[in-house]
Amino acid sequence: MNNPHPNLWYPYAQMKHLDYVPKAIKTLGSEITLENNKVLIDGVSSWWTACHGYNHPEIINAMSKQLNDMPHIMFGGFTHNPAEELATNLKSLLPSIYNHFFFVDSGSVAVEVSMKMAIQYWTNKNRPNKRKFLSFKNGYHGDTLGAMSICDPEEGMHSLFKSYVPEQLNIDVPINDRTKENFKNVIINNKEDLAAIIIEPLIQCAGGFKFHDDNTLKFISDIANDNNILFIVDEIATGFGRTGAMFAFENSNIKPDIICLGKALTGGSISLAGVVSTDLIYDAFLSDREEDALMHGPTYMSNPLACAAANASLELFKNKPRLLQVKNIEQTLSKGLLQCKDFTSVIDVRVKGALGVIQVKELNKLNWLRKRFVEEGVWIRPFLDVIYLMPSFTISDKNLYKLIAALLKIIPEWEYESKK
Repeated sequence: MNNPHPNLWYPYAQMKHLDYVPKAIKTLGSEITLENNKVLIDGVSSWWTACHGYNHPEIINAMSKQLNDMPHIMFGGFTHNPAEELATNLKSLLPSIYNHFFFVDSGSVAVEVSMKMAIQYWTNKNRPNKRKFLSFKNGYHGDTLGAMSICDPEEGMHSLFKSYVPEQLNIDVPINDRTKENFKNVIINNKEDLAAIIIEPLIQCAGGFKFHDDNTLKFISDIANDNNILFIVDEIATGFGRTGAMFAFENSNIKPDIICLGKALTGGSISLAGVVSTDLIYDAFLSDREEDALMHGPTYMSNPLACAAANASLELFKNKPRLLQVKNIEQTLSKGLLQCKDFTSVIDVRVKGALGVIQVKELNKLNWLRKRFVEEGVWIRPFLDVIYLMPSFTISDKNLYKLIAALLKIIPEWEYESKK
């Protein structure tokens, strides 16, 4: 073993076999510079966060100013302008029923808070039996305990913890007559115990980029409403323009009770996430009893530095043609990746917004494939059974074409290598 740094524990990696981790020393736009001065075109926008590209000057400037004024202060007992401005800015992007914002430090924590909100909502409403959640196959909502419980229980990352995490209901997304009927039956049989239904709208990202449509979201939402079950949408990966709309749920004519936000919220500059609730949810916590308050408060919640970055990021969405850029990326990916359908290992190619997915029969020799992409000058990180592109919205046509060209060149090489 040639561990690149024996004191570090890297994510999602078998450390015994880890023999290659490129060292990044600089980022700019859609490019990553390595310690040997090799430049990589980033095809995954740093785990889907850097929507404006790296080191955007307006975000950097906002953070620099805030860093000098007040990098952090506890939110227990204090308030501050960056958080208040962020709540106002997000409110302007959402329907009028969303007036309450709880800012935390990561996406997984946002999911945990949304689950606690749902459970305590029903407890405060004298329905303490409603404590279960319904989620969907191929769903992913984070790696913390509660979040793991609503991920696909058979999914490789979390199956180890099956006997440890709380047991929830997990079924197929209702996309056809059979799965719709099953969904309705599960709801009928469990509605007295269900606190909420949760889904990643339109794209189940880390579970393999499985797509569904607006009608599916509307179907789920209507049944949730009809059966007195809360509906949570996890927009952590899909929000902020990735699917072509500012938020993935907004074209489906639904009004979820709780929304989780994260990842691209700060333009990929610093960690911040948020939980958004309707007046209906918020009002259930207003009481003369202190124990009816939401008892959650991460140390770095509403971090001023992160809120300043998020405000700058939202200003860019307001003043720059980001959604038009997403549409252009979608058109380029649709045309470019279509050529991959001819490869023997490919079983599907699908594109939605600034996301292009190549699904293969089996993703073997994964380390070889990732290293080969780096050799070619691109940062593409396949997983499960997908090779995908999720670039920044500001990526140049030249760099986007290079990413597509790398896929067209390397996938046949990988197919040949896999036969050895």
